[in-house]
Order: sequence, then structure tokens, then C-alpha cells
Amino acid sequence: MRKTVLVTGSSRGLGATTVKTLAEQGHNVVINYFQSESKAQQLVEEIGTDQAIAIQADVTKRDEVEALVQKASQHFGQIDAIVNNALVGFKFDPTQQKAFKDLSWEDYQQQLDGTLKSAFNVIQSVLPQFIDRQDGAIVSIGTNLYQNPVVPYHEYTTAKAGLIGLTRNVAAELGQQGIRANVVSGGLLKTTDASAATTPEVFDMIGQTTPLRKVTTPQDVANMVAYLISDQATGITGQNFTIDGGLTMN
Repeated sequence: MRKTVLVTGSSRGLGATTVKTLAEQGHNVVINYFQSESKAQQLVEEIGTDQAIAIQADVTKRDEVEALVQKASQHFGQIDAIVNNALVGFKFDPTQQKAFKDLSWEDYQQQLDGTLKSAFNVIQSVLPQFIDRQDGAIVSIGTNLYQNPVVPYHEYTTAKAGLIGLTRNVAAELGQQGIRANVVSGGLLKTTDASAATTPEVFDMIGQTTPLRKVTTPQDVANMVAYLISDQATGITGQNFTIDGGLTMN
């Protein structure tokens, strides 16, 4: 069944791969972007205006999220699923990552806002629709670094760990209303804009230590996101799925 899926931060990187995958499966996609308007519009042209719309919004700001949800809902009639994918102000660059002693609370706050506040804003803004229909799917993008910090990206990993707590509480409360919430935690993705600064040595090290002897791709993660949104996954909620070639095992 065709669904309408809102994917935050989806003009490039993992988000772009996710909307392409969802569109290929027949879904409508709402491409949210903050600054990359040209890339977002290019995606719309590639997918087709009958299936895709691009809408600008800073997802850390509640009023902009409310406007995003309203515009998307008017365009497609409703929103059936959301993917909390937006990444705010972070690059996976091990040479530039601050040591813990040099971090400020502002560094943490930026990631907490970008990860948790944005997910909170989007979920609450779409929730009335989900409750009204007694149906809805929420997928949030996490990271395997909270289990295996091969590079100690302190502030990013801490925020993503909190996202699992948020998701499981939402799943526990809203499951009786037909609403599902899950997390998909990828390994370091080869390659997105955010991971472009990662050195070849780090990618090689990760690849050689996974059972599958491969580094995770954006497509690997997008495939799981698409599955969790589908009707084949209606029995799954409150879970954190790690997609990293077996580097971490639950």
C-alpha cells in the first residue's frame, strides 16, 4: 500500500538514499531540507512531482516543524510514517574530534537538540494524525557507536543513545493506538557528506573487523528503514536494529 513518508534531513546522504528507496517501492516522500534546496529539488525532479515534494524547515524549531507537517499533509492528504534522520552540525572526522577534556556543554547541547529535540518536535507534530487513524510508523536513525565507540564521538553518540530511550518510551505508550516506533542504527556509512572526512584507514579497519568484511552503505540502512515502514513489519516496535555487517552483535 502506498504510504506518505516524511524524511527529515533528506536532501543528501542517507536521507536521499532513503527517499529514493521509498519512492522506488511506490511510496510518496516528503523531502525535508534545511539549506540544500537545490539538492532537494533535484531529488524531486528525479523521483517525480507526483510522488515527491521538498519542504524547507529547521527541525529543531517547533513552529517550522508544524508548518512542514501541515504543508506535507495538505499536499498528500496525510502522513503515514516519519523518519527522523536529520543530522545537525556534525562531521565524522577523527582528526578534528575534540577530546573529552576539551568539550563544552554547548557541544553536547547542539547534538541533543539536533537528535532528540528534532525527533520530539516531529513526532509530536504528526502524532494527532496517527492517533486519529490509530496507525503510524516512526523510524529514527541511531548509530552503532553507542555500543562500540571505535572513534569516541562523545556528543553525537550520547545524543543517539538517548534517542533509543525516547523511542522505546514512545513505543510503550502509543503501541495500543497502533503506532510503532523503532531505531535503525547504522555503522559508519561509506560514504556520505558527514563521513567524507573519515580517513581510508578507519574505513579499512572497520571493514576488516566485521564478519561480512564490508563497511555499511547508506543503501544497507535505507533497506531496513523501508522494511520497518512497510506492512510486513506491523508486529515490530520498540526495537533498535543495528546494521553494521555484524561488527556489533546484540
